[in-house]
Amino acid sequence: MMAAMANIKRKANAHWTGDLRSGRGELSTPSGVLKDTAYSYHTRFEDGQGTNPEELVAAAHAGCFTMAFSNVLKSHGHEPRDLHTEATCVMNQVPGGFKLAEMQLVVRGSADGLDQEGFQRLAEEAEQGCPISGALRNNLAISVQATLE
Repeated sequence: MMAAMANIKRKANAHWTGDLRSGRGELSTPSGVLKDTAYSYHTRFEDGQGTNPEELVAAAHAGCFTMAFSNVLKSHGHEPRDLHTEATCVMNQVPGGFKLAEMQLVVRGSADGLDQEGFQRLAEEAEQGCPISGALRNNLAISVQATLE
């Protein structure tokens, strides 16, 4: 059993200059992984150079889910060998603006002692326990497609 942990806090900072269409911003994190990383209207709604909030949500979800899946596999007695998750965050235009509508998790990987059906079932279990999934679940549809290699 794991020892009780203190509440975990993670921070990020955003700075924006200008209006929505012609302005620009930078994102930074205390870890330094993001350091004045550019984002703008063009990186969010077009294919400009830099990042955007939806890409960062997808990255967070891919990372969290993959860790959760590794844990679920191990807890069920299946040694995880290799997992790769692609998360696609779908944002739709709706009356009055935009809304995140869907997150598609596509995971492929290998683990000992599983068939395809078991791999898919445990991937779905992992999605249910993933903290990022929990934060998103009542706001957008989450799908999980798992392929055992």
